[in-house]
Amino acid sequence: MSNASNDEIIRLQDKGWNFNWTDKKLSRSNVYKLRLKDDTVIQGLVSAEVVRGAVYVRLIKSAPHNLGRDKKFDGVGWHLFAIVIKLSYIMGFNGYIFFETKNMGLAEHYSEKFGADLIPTRIHEYRMEINEINAKKLIENYSLEGDLNVQ
Repeated sequence: MSNASNDEIIRLQDKGWNFNWTDKKLSRSNVYKLRLKDDTVIQGLVSAEVVRGAVYVRLIKSAPHNLGRDKKFDGVGWHLFAIVIKLSYIMGFNGYIFFETKNMGLAEHYSEKFGADLIPTRIHEYRMEINEINAKKLIENYSLEGDLNVQ
């Protein structure tokens, strides 16, 4: 895993990605890519930034070929969250991250799969967090390599 270059991000639309990763909303975020070792194909992307003493996940997406019933790889989302949790450790936040979902169905999914807790606020009714305890559980299951390695 490493930062995605602007050239890589711009070419994604031609490969079926349905979100504009150059959107102004992501201007303060770093975009990290998930790839298989010794492979250039991007399996997923996650955009994250430090906000008020924590790592905020602005956007997280699996590659189009990893969606639906006929997806090439399962578990891409787990690995993308692991990237952000490692970033949280590096930044001194002990793995704590927060993010927002689009609806209650996704909130329930993240709660069940990742141990995320719903913490609705006036800013967003589907704001969620992965606390330090659940972050540690998640990160123990994924051995990511790259420039975000955490001891």
